[in-house]
Amino acid sequence: MSTQGQNELQRGLKARHMNMIAIGGAIGTGLFVALGGSLSEAGPGGALLAYGVIGIMVYFLMTSLGEMSTYMPVSGAFETYATKFVDPALGFALGWNYWYNWAITVAAELAAGALVMKFWLPESNSLIWSALFLALLFLLNYFSAKTYGESEFWFAGIKVVTIVIFLIVGLLMIFGIIGGHSTGFANWTVGDAPFAGGLMAIINIFMIAGFSFQGTELVGVAAGESEDPEKNVPKAIRTVFWRILIFYIGAITIVGFILPYNDPNLLSSSGEVTDIAISPFTLIFERAGIAAAASIMNAVILTSVLSCGNSGMYASTRMLYALAMEGKAPKIFRKVNKRGVPVPALILTALVGALCFLTSLAGSGTVYIWLVNASGLAGFIAWLGISISHYKFRKAFLAQGHSLNELKFKAKWYPFGPIFATILCVIVIIGQGMYAFSGDTIDWLGIIVAYIGIPLFLILYLGYKFAKRTTLIKPEEADLSKGFAKAD
Repeated sequence: MSTQGQNELQRGLKARHMNMIAIGGAIGTGLFVALGGSLSEAGPGGALLAYGVIGIMVYFLMTSLGEMSTYMPVSGAFETYATKFVDPALGFALGWNYWYNWAITVAAELAAGALVMKFWLPESNSLIWSALFLALLFLLNYFSAKTYGESEFWFAGIKVVTIVIFLIVGLLMIFGIIGGHSTGFANWTVGDAPFAGGLMAIINIFMIAGFSFQGTELVGVAAGESEDPEKNVPKAIRTVFWRILIFYIGAITIVGFILPYNDPNLLSSSGEVTDIAISPFTLIFERAGIAAAASIMNAVILTSVLSCGNSGMYASTRMLYALAMEGKAPKIFRKVNKRGVPVPALILTALVGALCFLTSLAGSGTVYIWLVNASGLAGFIAWLGISISHYKFRKAFLAQGHSLNELKFKAKWYPFGPIFATILCVIVIIGQGMYAFSGDTIDWLGIIVAYIGIPLFLILYLGYKFAKRTTLIKPEEADLSKGFAKAD
């Protein structure tokens, strides 16, 4: 370890890295594979409405995060903001919650990557592929933040190019230029379209859309290593919403025009990476006459999986480092190497990811399923933390005599934005287990699996609160100094 700047990160992420980190977080298998399931459940109109509403929520969340991370660019992001503006116990719970969320996500992506490889090499050993992917992700994060940013730039770039080609091909098919036949609006009126399944179906898609967009907050974590956060963070934040609008809304619209919502292939799509052959992207590329569409999309899915795992390794490492800097994790995790990488935090994250992955191989993989479900809620809880922290930050900023003109980036529509995001996050968190109540009998196991993340978060929050006797921070007393919160 270096002695000079022993616990300091290096600001090596350029504007193009920040832009692609923001977009890479928003685009994954949720778009490429799970979109078919969303359309079949709610119809094209229902899916559009659900993704549109969640897209607006994400926009407000990102502008809230943008205001805070431009003013105070630290790798702890919303963990540090919650500690300084709301309650140190909330910061503690959010930080550890976010760390295990992404560490478990790394494990999930290792398993997914092995499944993707079986498309080409069905007889190959999953364990070998997962070990190779783990080694790759570790090395990409070990060398420097810039190496992570550069790899994410290319991973995300492949996804963007694929979507742009898909949108162009889809438009040409809608107008009958490719394929020779235009369906017009027929698929928007077939059966119960455009709104199939009613209100409950739209609420269910809220969950799927929310999970699809998780990762957009990574730009806040990366702000701590941005070359010029006051310039680069707002630029990345401002474009997130429009990217979501164009890519997600555009993709839903095109699939809705070309494929009926009751298409058997869409109905059978579960959103798993193994469903690549019936991904809406694959189906439409095949109809357009593109040879080897399934193989091409499988390669794109592989980059998507590696991108998500790469970001997971980065995010959880930086969050653990931030927790250590604030005295909420062992001091060893403050250590960085001469390239500014918190290596001990990286090693622990990689080990946890590997151990969680190994649980997927044990027996039926029950432990692994529970772990993944526990992490599922963590993203929404993090978003909830962002909206609450921003609400309190703005109040503290004004209460301490500051002018909004001092802020390099201001979130629009305050306080509506954070309040709207808070309410919608709560609805999604409560609603995600509603399916357990829809049958003739209550599915108690389903309820536990759906909501396991909430008691885990409360244990972290209340445990720290009682141990440290923390109190809610008054706006006049909030710490607005630019840097990590003081270690206890």
